[in-house]
This record gives sequence, C-alpha cells and structure tokens, in this order.
Amino acid sequence: MESFAGLRRMMVDCQMRTYDVTDRAVLAAADEVPREAFLPTSLSHLAYLDQPVALPGTGRALMTPMVIARMIQTLDLQPGEQALEYGGGSGYGAALMARMGAQATLWEPDTDALALAQSALRQTVSSASASATRPGDETFDAVLVSGACETIPETLFPLLREGGRLIAVEGLGRSARVKLYQKSSGKVSGRPVFDAAAPVLAEFRKAPAFVF
Repeated sequence: MESFAGLRRMMVDCQMRTYDVTDRAVLAAADEVPREAFLPTSLSHLAYLDQPVALPGTGRALMTPMVIARMIQTLDLQPGEQALEYGGGSGYGAALMARMGAQATLWEPDTDALALAQSALRQTVSSASASATRPGDETFDAVLVSGACETIPETLFPLLREGGRLIAVEGLGRSARVKLYQKSSGKVSGRPVFDAAAPVLAEFRKAPAFVF
C-alpha cells in the first residue's frame, strides 16, 4: 500500500536518522522491508509508530524501529556474514539483516510468535529462515537479541564464532543500556554503546529473590 510506503519513509527519515542511524545499508533495508507484514493485519496501523508493539497471543513484541535499526548498525554487519536474531517475535530483525545481504536466521522458542515469523518472512525476505530450536553446532558472526535482558545473555555466547559480535539491551526502564559483546581469543567481553529500552525477554528475567 502506498500509505505504508509513505509511513515507512517517514520512519526512516524522522525516527532512525534522528537517532544516529546513518549506515546506508541499514536505512535502505528499513525503507524496503514492510514492517506491517510483521504484525497481524488488525495491528498493521501500529507498524510505524515510535514504540514497541506487543504480538497478541505470544510473549514477544516488535522492538521500537529506531532501536533495532541502531542495534543492527552497531553490529557492523557485512554482506555474506552469518547472522542470528534471537527472540525476535515475528522476525523483523532477521528480515532487515537478510535484506542487508547477511545469511540471517531467527531463533524463536515462542512457537506462537514463530508462526507469525514464518508467514512474514515468506512474504517479505524468503532468504531468511526461522526455527524454534537452537541452531545445533552452528556459530555466527553477529547475534541480535531482540528484547531486554535483566541478566547477561551468556547462554548465547557459545553461538559466537571468533570475532563474532552479540548485541542486547540490558536492564529495564531508564537504567537500560544496549551492550555490545565480542569474542576474541576465545573470550567474550562487552561494553555499553547507547541507552535504550525494550520489552523484556522472559528467559532473561532475574530469578525472584526470596523474601522472609
């Protein structure tokens, strides 16, 4: 729809560019991938708002457009690299990375969200794949964790190959920051790169503290 194309261009120009997203490949992918396809038809009018959108019937949400775009930019993704999106719900992040020329895979354990992703990816970027299970012994150049983590997502570190990068939002609310990890000489270390918030991933919540 032409109206969605106009909203998509406005998202790129007024949200992403003003949030220090300057990488041409990221901006071009965001301008080409129809974000509305990653929501149920009844919620497609929310696709280009500057906010996360919960995916009904699942435990997932689409992240705010400018946040996911800047996270992908920070990964410095190169064409031909192996990229993984974890917890991406309907797979918008995987679609962006695939459109940038990466060999992109979505790992989404939430099976209801996975069904949305498989449909959306078939419609938009058929080169991206999606699965509910851990990708075997495969390792990746880039891992995008599409949600907030209250704990360090170290269970995903074994998925990084040497030189691989992983990016995630750590913390909740005003204290949340995006952190970039990299594997070097077999060790993974990280640094904060910018402030941002995202819907929390249940599997990376802190265990409730016992109170007397």
